[in-house]
Amino acid sequence: MKKFLLLTLLIILIPLFIVGLNNSTKIINKIKYGIYSNKIIRIKKNTDGQIINVPIEEYVLGVVAAEMPASFNAEALKAQAVASRTYVLNKALKNNNDYDVTDGTQNQVYIDYDGMKDKWKDNYEKNLNKVKTAVESTKGEVVLYNNNLIDAMFFSTSNGYTENSADVFSSSKPYLVSVESFWDKTESPVFNTTSEISKSEFLFNLGLENKNEILISNVKKTNTGRVINLTINGKTFDSNKIKTTFNLKSTSFDINIQQDKVIFKVSGYGHGVGMSQYGANGMAKEGYKYQDILKHYYKNCEIKKIN
Repeated sequence: MKKFLLLTLLIILIPLFIVGLNNSTKIINKIKYGIYSNKIIRIKKNTDGQIINVPIEEYVLGVVAAEMPASFNAEALKAQAVASRTYVLNKALKNNNDYDVTDGTQNQVYIDYDGMKDKWKDNYEKNLNKVKTAVESTKGEVVLYNNNLIDAMFFSTSNGYTENSADVFSSSKPYLVSVESFWDKTESPVFNTTSEISKSEFLFNLGLENKNEILISNVKKTNTGRVINLTINGKTFDSNKIKTTFNLKSTSFDINIQQDKVIFKVSGYGHGVGMSQYGANGMAKEGYKYQDILKHYYKNCEIKKIN
């Protein structure tokens, strides 16, 4: 009789145990992220400081619309949707403010439907449907490293390689490492840019004495060619100081002195860490799927659905 009861109990419990294992990921996700379908993103507007509440998938739509050209390949738009969703969820989990993100470049640029109408004009309906399809087809999908949300950084255009996070920012992240991104060279209209300024303006803007001679030395670069720091007429400058002062598109630059001019030759656009958007579009045009794109730029990561 006891054996019969034990057997009956096992028959009842084993299926429940198996179901429990199958649902364990869903349970963990609910603990981490709450009920995803009801997730609200609190956005602080840069214009007036107002905080607005937007459902997460609507927020992702507004970010993809703002951050990536709607003319891009559908797979690139999907990759952007997953990266942007991951980014904001990661911010929301860690943020102790009364808002999760701003709507500007400090985090991700976000625009609402009126902003999309202003941006796309006569192509509004066409572009909205295209971007909405990319977002809806990846609903709930995020990028994980060791089963945790990554800091899904992205930027416009590389100089042929992305950067190690440790070489650009203060922290080293194992999934934000340098990878080749040769698609940018043919895809991006800002792969190479040039900027000129007079010698006197150059020295004045850097707070240096106005001399006829400009000596540039000790140029320290990353392995991919981005400037870390350099010395100008005996004073050392961080590359971001040069980039900001002269409104350069990236820290991957060379400085040439020609007669009374200083000429900057710049490669790429943005900080260079994470996913290159123009690189993503180049990959998509070659037939890569959005999962391939994300796994190329975010190393040793996986894409999972959390809702």
